[in-house]
Amino acid sequence: MLTQKPVEILTVDLSSGQASRSQIRDKEIIKRYIGGRGIALHYLLSNLNPQVDPYAPEAPIIFAPGVLTGTFVPSSGRTSVLFKSPATQRIFKTNVGGHFGAQLKFAGYDLLVVMGKAEKPVYIYIEDDKVEIRDAAGLWGKDVRETNRLVREENDDPEVQMACIGPAGENKVAYASIQVSIYNAAGRGGGGAVMGAKNLKAVAARGTKGIGVAHPEKFAQTVSRLWDKMNSASGVKPLSDYGTSIGVESTNAVGAFPVKNFQQGSIDNIRYLTGPYLVEGGFLKRKLSCYSCPVACHRFVTVDEGQHRGTYTGGPEYETLSALGGGCFITDTAAIIKGNELCNILGLDTISVGNSIQWLMECKQRGVVSDQDAAGLDLSWGNTETMIELIKMIAKREGIGDLLAKGLKVASEEMGKDSYKWAIQARGLEQSRVETRSAYGYALAFAVSSRGPDHLNTECLAEFGGSPEARELIKRITGSEEYAYPHTTGKRPEIVRWHEDIYGASDALGVCAFPTTAQFWVDEWDLADLFQSFTGIEVTAGDIMEAGRRMVTLERCFNGMLGYTRKDDVLPYRLMTEIQHDAMHKDAVNSEQMLDTMKDEYFALHEWDIETGLPTEDTLAKLGMGEFVDKINGYIELK
Repeated sequence: MLTQKPVEILTVDLSSGQASRSQIRDKEIIKRYIGGRGIALHYLLSNLNPQVDPYAPEAPIIFAPGVLTGTFVPSSGRTSVLFKSPATQRIFKTNVGGHFGAQLKFAGYDLLVVMGKAEKPVYIYIEDDKVEIRDAAGLWGKDVRETNRLVREENDDPEVQMACIGPAGENKVAYASIQVSIYNAAGRGGGGAVMGAKNLKAVAARGTKGIGVAHPEKFAQTVSRLWDKMNSASGVKPLSDYGTSIGVESTNAVGAFPVKNFQQGSIDNIRYLTGPYLVEGGFLKRKLSCYSCPVACHRFVTVDEGQHRGTYTGGPEYETLSALGGGCFITDTAAIIKGNELCNILGLDTISVGNSIQWLMECKQRGVVSDQDAAGLDLSWGNTETMIELIKMIAKREGIGDLLAKGLKVASEEMGKDSYKWAIQARGLEQSRVETRSAYGYALAFAVSSRGPDHLNTECLAEFGGSPEARELIKRITGSEEYAYPHTTGKRPEIVRWHEDIYGASDALGVCAFPTTAQFWVDEWDLADLFQSFTGIEVTAGDIMEAGRRMVTLERCFNGMLGYTRKDDVLPYRLMTEIQHDAMHKDAVNSEQMLDTMKDEYFALHEWDIETGLPTEDTLAKLGMGEFVDKINGYIELK
C-alpha cells in the first residue's frame, strides 16, 4: 500500500527560461480541493492578482490533469486548463480529453503552471524529469496537424502528446482554442490566445513513470463495478454509435435546435446534421477514444467526393453541427465537415466561430452590413462558401475577420446600430447551442456560470427527463419526478447546484462529464470510492460534492474581486427579450423576472448574499476557505 502522495507542481517560466518543482503535501488542502480544477483554482486565488491582463507575462496558464487521469478508470482521460480569459476578462476553466493529460501524469506532474513570455516562439518539452524550452521558429505559422507531425519527428517518438495552438492562437483571436491530440479542443475562452501571447506554440509531454495506487484491490473493485454500471446505462450505446450528434434530431423536433442565430428553433432537412447520416452518407470512418475511454464518442470523418473531397477531421460534434450548420442555415454535411476541419487545424472554437458568422449574416439580413464589407462574400443565410472563407479570415484576422476575431461582445460594440440585440453572447462568451428559452434549468445555469452562457460548467441534461436514469436523478435531487420537465422554474436551483457540484468534482478527478452529468452511471459515491482508494485519503460522497461547491465558490470570488456581481448574471439580449415562437410551450423567453426568481433561490441555497450574489465571510468559513477572506476583502467587501 502506498502512502498519500503529494500534489506535484511543475512551473515553467518562459521569461527566465527556468523550470522549478514544488509540492502540496497538506492533506486537508488535497481533501478540500481534490485535484485538477480544484487545486488549480486554489493555486490561482492564492497567487494571482485577479486584475492582471490576460495577455500579461505574469498571467499564468495552468494545465491540470485530473487525479484519475492516466489510470484505467473508464472515461477518465480529462485535463482542465485554467487562465484569465481574454474574451470574458474572468477566470476561465476549459476541459479537454485526448491523451496529453495522461502523458503529463506519467511524467510525474499533477499541475503544469506556465508563466512569463518567451522572447521568440518556443515549445515546452517534458520527458519525465527532463524539462526543456525549445525553439519553435519552425513551428510558428504551422497548423495543428503539421505541428504535431514536426514535433514527433524531431523527437523520433510517435507517442509524444501535445497541447498546441494553430495560427488563430498565434494571432490572438479572442476564442482561439488549444488543441490536444489534434482533434480534441480546450476550446472556449481563448486559452489559445493566451498561449500565443506567451509565444508558446505547444507543450509536448512524454512520461514513463506510471501511476501508483494507494489501495489497488479496492480501486480495481470500484472500477469493475463502474464497468457493470456503464454496460447497463441506457445512454452509452447511442453515444458510442453516433456521438453527441445523436441529440440533433430530437432537439429539432421539439423546436429547441437554434437556427438562424436563434431566430428559429428548427430547420428542414435536419437528417443531414445527424449522427446516423454521418454513417449513412459514408462520412464516418471510425470512432475515436480519449485515454481510457471505452465509449469512444468522438468521430473521425472524411469527405471522399465533391467540392470538399480530401477533407478529414475529428467530429463534428452536436455543437459544431448546430453552430456551423443549422445556426448558419446550412445543411450541407460536407461543407460543415470542412468548416470543422479548418477550426481544428487553425485552432478555433467552433461555437464562437459559428455564432460570430451567424451574427454577421444577420447583420446583412438587417441591412447593417453589405457583402462589400466582407470582401464581396455573399453573407446570405445558408452560403457554405462564405462560412468556410470567414473561418480562414478570422484565424488570419483578415478584413472583416479581424472584427469577428475580437469576439461578439467587442464586435457588436464596435459595429453599433443595435447589433448587440442579436449578438448571442453574455459576459463576453458566445452562448453554446442550447435553447435556454426551452430549458429553464439551463437558463439559470448559463446566467450564473463563471464562464458565461454555456453548458460546460453545469450540464443539467437531467431536467429533460429523457431517460430512466435522468428521471431517477431528478427525483433524488428534488423529491419528485415531476420536476424532470424543462419548462418550469420549480426546483431549477436545486437541479443546477447538484449538477455544478458534481461537474466540479468530475473535472478535479479527471472523469468525463458524460458519465456523471449526462448519462448518470457515475455518481458521487462512486467518485468518493475512486478518490479514496486511489489516494488513501478518506472521503464521503458529501465531501466530494462539497469540494465541487468550493470550486464554484472560488470562481465566484475571483470574478467578484473584479467587480462582477449579481447584476452581471444575465443571458443574451435576444433570449431575455424575444419570445421563441416555435417552442413547444407558450411565452418561451428567459425574462429578467424569471431569472430573478430562480437566482434568489439559487443564491440562498449557496448561502451567498442575495443582493450581490457573492459568498459571505460565514459561508467561506463553513467551507474551510477562510484563508481567502482577507485577500478578497482587499478588492471587495464581503458581507
